[in-house]
Amino acid sequence: MDGDSTRELLKNIDAYVADLYAPADEALTAALRESERAGLPQINVSASEGKLLQMLVEISGSRRALEIGTLGGYSAIHFARALPDDGRLISLELEERHAEVARRNIERAGLSERVEIRVGDARDALAGLVENGEGPFDLIFIDADKEGYPEYLDWSMRLSRPGTLILGDNAIRGGSVMDPDDPSSRAMREFNEKLAKDPRLSALVLPLIRDRIDGLAIARVLEP
Repeated sequence: MDGDSTRELLKNIDAYVADLYAPADEALTAALRESERAGLPQINVSASEGKLLQMLVEISGSRRALEIGTLGGYSAIHFARALPDDGRLISLELEERHAEVARRNIERAGLSERVEIRVGDARDALAGLVENGEGPFDLIFIDADKEGYPEYLDWSMRLSRPGTLILGDNAIRGGSVMDPDDPSSRAMREFNEKLAKDPRLSALVLPLIRDRIDGLAIARVLEP
């Protein structure tokens, strides 16, 4: 099977799973449409991965979640929907323009009371969370600049408790992490290795299908 045929098969499999288990609804469709209209990069999680993230919140019983990288709020909607009525998601976003779009999308979904978006450099925001004693979080999702992942993991550990789930998107990057030749892939390889070798974590990378193979890193904190 040639490359084009493989990509087409992957897209068809992803569409089959999404149509069956994660059909779009009005709020999610509007969030994608609004993000595209605003010129945001089309790098949000897939519908199937969004459903997986939502299920992980539900399965873990998380009440306090932290997201590093908001973009248009598509994944934040999935997280917030799974939180209890008194649950809270703090989402960190570098770009004010992205945050504005996300806030509109989250408000349209009726979830503004559960989500707080903080704008600025994630490293500064994470340091502030630690300094202000705002941890621990039950679940932390990393989906921001790839070169920052190793450092974001270090901060996440400081904001965790035993049982916290730490998730990292784009852990496979089409296989480039196996033989990285660019800074982003090298950083993701380092991130994966830190997860695998840290005795305080029990971790695995779950391969995911979109138009290429990617993956979601899932780690359970044993000891912060």
